[in-house]
Amino acid sequence: MLYFTKYAEQKFDILNKHKVYFTREQIEDAVKSPDKNGKKNRYLTARKDEVKVVYQKDGDLIRIITFYPVI
Repeated sequence: MLYFTKYAEQKFDILNKHKVYFTREQIEDAVKSPDKNGKKNRYLTARKDEVKVVYQKDGDLIRIITFYPVI
């Protein structure tokens, strides 16, 4: 199950103000089938296309912490 934190939900609006647009489906897809995996401190990262997602996995629960555009 995927869960977006409050900050991750707000991140859509924050990026939209800067004319950067992502959908929930793009974020979910990046986590489910990433091109590249990694680790950042105690969090996991997933990268696909032009988005990088920072998330935390706890059993079946995947908590999306934040995401941002990458080149």
